[in-house]
Amino acid sequence: QVQLVESGGGLVQAGGSLRLSCVGSGSIFRVSAMGWYRQAPGKQRELVAGISSGGDVTSYADSVKGRFTIFRDNARNSLWLQMNSLQPDDTAVYYCFQGNFLAPRSIGQGTQVTVSS
Repeated sequence: QVQLVESGGGLVQAGGSLRLSCVGSGSIFRVSAMGWYRQAPGKQRELVAGISSGGDVTSYADSVKGRFTIFRDNARNSLWLQMNSLQPDDTAVYYCFQGNFLAPRSIGQGTQVTVSS
């Protein structure tokens, strides 16, 4: 299991950008698929992006394709989510997770992203 700590959330105007960071502990980080999901008030969790352990395969929700980029640096046990052209619908708490979205092995504490119109 990996302990995960996110940072980088905040308040931004529509059209702006934010970069979320997630730092993991332990050597297992570099052999784990990772991802980001988000949850807005009153809504279900939504998988935002995923990345393979080596970083060579990525996937995105249709709602963020072309705007968000997930990437990682295993030497630094770090995962990022670059978010551009943010819209009010992107407002949510964002979580990084280890493993599979349906049954993640570890989840961070979450970081709030608020996009104002």
